[in-house]
Amino acid sequence: MQFSFPGHRPLPLKRIAFAIALGFLTIGRIGPASAEAMLVVEADSGKVLYAENATYPWYQASVTKLMTAYVTLRAVKDNRLSLDSVFTVSPTAAAQAPSKMGFKAGTLVTVENALLMMMVKSANDMAAVLAEGVSGSIDNFSAEMNRNAQRLGMTQTNYVNPNGLPADGQVTSARDLAILARAIIRDIPEYDRFFNAPAIKFGRRVMRNYNSLIGRYPGADGMKTGFICASGFNLVASATRDGKRLIAVVLGAQSGPIRAVKAAQILERGFGGNGLSWLKPSLGNVEALAPIDAAPPNLRDDMCGPKRKRPGPESDDDNAVAAANSGNNDNLISMFAAGPAAVKPSQLLQPPGPVQAIVVYTGPKKTGAALVAAVAAEELRQTPKARKKKGGKPKPAVAVAARPDAGAKPVAAAKPADKPKPAAASNKPKPAAKPAAATATPAKPKPKPATSSDAKPSSAPRT
Repeated sequence: MQFSFPGHRPLPLKRIAFAIALGFLTIGRIGPASAEAMLVVEADSGKVLYAENATYPWYQASVTKLMTAYVTLRAVKDNRLSLDSVFTVSPTAAAQAPSKMGFKAGTLVTVENALLMMMVKSANDMAAVLAEGVSGSIDNFSAEMNRNAQRLGMTQTNYVNPNGLPADGQVTSARDLAILARAIIRDIPEYDRFFNAPAIKFGRRVMRNYNSLIGRYPGADGMKTGFICASGFNLVASATRDGKRLIAVVLGAQSGPIRAVKAAQILERGFGGNGLSWLKPSLGNVEALAPIDAAPPNLRDDMCGPKRKRPGPESDDDNAVAAANSGNNDNLISMFAAGPAAVKPSQLLQPPGPVQAIVVYTGPKKTGAALVAAVAAEELRQTPKARKKKGGKPKPAVAVAARPDAGAKPVAAAKPADKPKPAAASNKPKPAAKPAAATATPAKPKPKPATSSDAKPSSAPRT
């Protein structure tokens, strides 16, 4: 079959199909102008199913922690240390920028707990603890990360630190991240739980995984998110259906919810949900993708510039986990080009439900009664205490209601009893005798307690 256009020679159908497919696969291959990279590969074979800017250099952000976990768990597997090994939070680790657990220098933590805190909370201080514990220093650990990257064929990747905090030399690509994800699945499958934990609980604090595909996209089983202003919102995700496991990489998305929806959409394509696989020429194996020699795009102005209202430190992994887990993502469909066979976000991401949080704690490994006691002690330490107002005055009733553990009785209701009764009290009951506010003349309104207007702001949760 052939197609013809006025003034042109007829074109074979195969040639048209190839051109259309090439257009789908190369959109955005102009580098920084597109400000986004995406890739889907088969985990077992490395076959590329979809690629867009896949070999363009990119700032890593917290997806760096995938290599930190890989190096640490390889050390465990090689018996250089164990998951029960205890590391100490150094002043250097304690001084890392958020997101972090915020432990004081000198705090002890096991390798297992540090890994869970790093992968779920994206704790930068725990990444530093692991680096110093495994290799003696952050510089030594970074060198070990780079040796592993070279061995795996990650030719576009360089590590300067173990957590992905802003550094000019901390670069990678979607191609290299897919290679690393394949190595994690292949080399340390017994440690999958560190890459797909839905949430952790430390004392009273429950921290949900920033990867909002976990528990919401059918088959999602890893891996890690990342964000700094220069990189945009990054995500390496994996999912398994009918025995087929895919790896998706999204770099430079505009928000946490958008990166989750985009990852879900390209995973859906990879699982055969778009019906256009016959149009796509083979892209070969992920290792065969040709790297592009260029500087990584810097998205700082787009992500954190004056036109962007998003507040918060650039080192915070996401600051959007609540929005990503809200289940209200239908409006995202208008924010980006969904590509062929678009599917609504509500059809890809299920509403968030309750999660089973893994208990983490400080100190050496604990089990049984010792673990229960440690958790209870930490919960007590985190329990807010009732504070007295200056001058000995009791707090407004609304503040007491917000702190059921305080044990204090509401006091605002006792105020009217302090008002003197009218003179010439009679033995006869008077139906309208108090509240006086109902019969008072407009000229004598009853003033409200001075503390009532301050109660509302104090009851609002702080973030």
